[in-house]
Amino acid sequence: MPMQARSAVTAPVARHATAIAVAVTAGHFINDAYSAMLTPLTPALQAKYGVSIAAVTLLSSVYSLTSSVLQPLLGILGERVDRRYAAALGPLLTGLGLTMMGFVPWFGALVLLVAVAGFGSGFFHPAGAAYVAQHSPPDKRGLWASLFSAGGTGGMALGPVFAGVGLTHLPWFALIGIVLAAVTFAVTPSGRQQSKRVGMREYAGIFRGPIVWLWGMAVLRSLASMGYNAMLPFMLLAKGFGAREVGVTLAVYSVASALGGILGGRYSDRFGRTPVLRAAILTTIPFFAALILSSPTNWWFYPLTFLVGAAVNASIPVGVVTAQEYAPGHVAVASSIMMGFSWGFAGLLVFLVGALADATTPQAAAMASLALLVPSALIAYRLPEPARAEFR
Repeated sequence: MPMQARSAVTAPVARHATAIAVAVTAGHFINDAYSAMLTPLTPALQAKYGVSIAAVTLLSSVYSLTSSVLQPLLGILGERVDRRYAAALGPLLTGLGLTMMGFVPWFGALVLLVAVAGFGSGFFHPAGAAYVAQHSPPDKRGLWASLFSAGGTGGMALGPVFAGVGLTHLPWFALIGIVLAAVTFAVTPSGRQQSKRVGMREYAGIFRGPIVWLWGMAVLRSLASMGYNAMLPFMLLAKGFGAREVGVTLAVYSVASALGGILGGRYSDRFGRTPVLRAAILTTIPFFAALILSSPTNWWFYPLTFLVGAAVNASIPVGVVTAQEYAPGHVAVASSIMMGFSWGFAGLLVFLVGALADATTPQAAAMASLALLVPSALIAYRLPEPARAEFR
């Protein structure tokens, strides 16, 4: 085919691929914005339904179970049906479920509503990541994956702002998810698996070899970051600071995480996946230790927060792409292992950090969380570089 004709064919394909990536990234943004509304609204939900603090915190556990821990199973289900339904239903179910929390008659129905919202998020993440992986240029997979990841991080930063309108006015935000669900369904092509039907034995075989080590690396890294975030309010409170400093610190950390992920993804396209994974985790350790020992009275506290947030989270989208390239025939399931399953598993363990803080101090518990980056880096050093395979 002549070069001019080839370019004429390639340009529409590239535009369609970009439209798909933009649609699912926007879906990721609003899906995670909805998810981030739950925790700030727990006091209002406790007052409305007259339950205990333990009962209302159960909502977060239920949401984590259905949206994260079960995500590999939802990824498998997503490969057995048309993937575009999972990508579209994600922000729709999450939005309707979490914006209607103040409109169910009793607390048991609220638990069920939150569980359904979690299923929406659990369906969306592997489907969205698979669409980005399959339609991104092979030499820019890391960058496209990092932009998709940054969409979710940005949404998480906006979620508490949505929650600020209160339970009564929250349903108006459901309209955003409805519109994005319709756009996503219209833009994305059919994602039904075209190859022979895959049995559960083959799916179980995905979670072995280097993906197991990659997952272990991600769990340790996520637990280190979650442990620090959980201990931050208590550390700053002990040093005489309040909610304002906590909010600013978490906001800086969140923005840095998004930008760090984009840089990590782009560098992994140029220098390889495993070198970026190793560097992002190992070089963070001394700066993370300095951050834990600092406070907002130090001029370097917020710049150091930005540096640590960017560095430790630079490996997140790189890890997702690495898993996809380890299992190119099952990118949705591989994505779910590195997103929901690793984060959800780390979330189930973060209570141990709180228990250690009760036994010692929040600062000591944060340091213990930081120490988990050492075995995480060691695992990263044993990972083989994946081949740049074609995705199916």
